[in-house]
Amino acid sequence: MIVELIVGTTTTKGLTVRSALDENKYEKGRTVSDADMATLNITPDTFHGEWNYTIRPRPSD
Repeated sequence: MIVELIVGTTTTKGLTVRSALDENKYEKGRTVSDADMATLNITPDTFHGEWNYTIRPRPSD
């Protein structure tokens, strides 16, 4: 149901969304170190930034 709701997303500017259910099994309990998190270019959204955020490519040096 959720995948169908996501794929139905569009905007007036022409954005369309593709989605697919990933039924693979993944290892539980993996964590990301604070050092690795610090290297991400994450911008929290003004609405619930703890849940909604944008990840952009790292700036090139």
